[in-house]
Amino acid sequence: MTRDDQKISLIGSVSLGTGVMIGAGIFALVGQVAEVSGEVFPWVFLAAAVVVGLSSHAYARYSAVNPTSGGIAMLLRAAYGNGVIAGAFSLFMYVSMVVAESLIARTFGTYLLQPFGLQDSAILVPLLGVVLIAATAIANIVGNRFVERSATATAVIKIVGIATLAIAGIIGTVVASGGGASSGGEGDGGSSGDPGLLGIVAGVALCVLAYKGFTTITNHGAELRDAKKNLPRSIVLAIAICAGLYALITVAVAANLTVPEIVEARDFALARAADPLFGQAGVALTVGIAVIATASALLANLFSVSRLFAMLQDMGQVPRGNRWKEQQPLLITAGLAIVVTALFDLGQIASLGVFLYLTMDIAVQWGVLRRLRGDTGAHAWPLVATIVLDGLILGAFTIVTIGRDPLTLLVASVIGAALFLSQWLVVRHARAE
Repeated sequence: MTRDDQKISLIGSVSLGTGVMIGAGIFALVGQVAEVSGEVFPWVFLAAAVVVGLSSHAYARYSAVNPTSGGIAMLLRAAYGNGVIAGAFSLFMYVSMVVAESLIARTFGTYLLQPFGLQDSAILVPLLGVVLIAATAIANIVGNRFVERSATATAVIKIVGIATLAIAGIIGTVVASGGGASSGGEGDGGSSGDPGLLGIVAGVALCVLAYKGFTTITNHGAELRDAKKNLPRSIVLAIAICAGLYALITVAVAANLTVPEIVEARDFALARAADPLFGQAGVALTVGIAVIATASALLANLFSVSRLFAMLQDMGQVPRGNRWKEQQPLLITAGLAIVVTALFDLGQIASLGVFLYLTMDIAVQWGVLRRLRGDTGAHAWPLVATIVLDGLILGAFTIVTIGRDPLTLLVASVIGAALFLSQWLVVRHARAE
């Protein structure tokens, strides 16, 4: 077997990307987005796909020219030099990915406990999340081929399974309503009030988390066959597949539940939406798909994020210890994800992810626009459009968070400041030597 045969295929890369994206985004965020954005939440998911599609232009162009295992870290270093800014925003990306792992782990625990009525347990939900992180870390130690094969198999299962449930839910609702459109419930419970433009725009920021897994594909560069050609293809395909799937499932949920019902079951809205038409069998099937989706998503996420951390070590932006050198990135990443899973709930984890990711994304777009456009062949208009859109949705989400959960905003600010301080110390130490 040649070295190239051992690398990840295009299908494997798409599977890993969609695995991360589908794992928590659609299962954990539907209820939270509906709570913020109201009845238009299916359109909000599509709006987020447009934002992410524009954003992906910078990553795809750079990765096609410079395929590495630390794609975003290398991009930032090329754009800003080997200093505090590149190091801090690389850590923003890394921590946002760790936060995404915690979101996946918490979602796994919530859905697994839903049939037993224990989905709100403050102990069992994080405990199951921690167990899943530990199990997937061990699986990653087995090697690349195991990760790729499992990602490909589970990607097919969850994409087909979720699409089947969504289509059946839509058809069932139309039939039950005599061929007319359904508003998602009877009586006047289908509305939770007008969220206003601010709530809708803030909802787009949350939805971005359902797609941000595409960035993990940039970390496959050194492991991907014909990376210069397949990396951009993998990014485009992953986003397109997820956008179509999210459109189906959000329409199905909106057809079967009112917004207040979605908000009430916000951490497990998909399972709740299966109950009206399919009963307990549908709920059990949804829970099964959710468990497979989240477990495989975490497996894929750990694979990509640990490689980003390894690149940060090679670049001198984070320290490298003397023990367990080969497995350090994986063990550190899993350990940090366990801490976040134990300390924060799903809503707080999602908010932290929004602040860290969108801030980093603005830095990436600006860096490509100012420094790398000529080298990568990137077009100016999608870069400028992404910066404007990121700023708008981040600003709206910040305003909404101040009113709803100011503590999470404070925690995000402290984390951001700590990351910048750590890089200032690293650069200062390097210059002193």
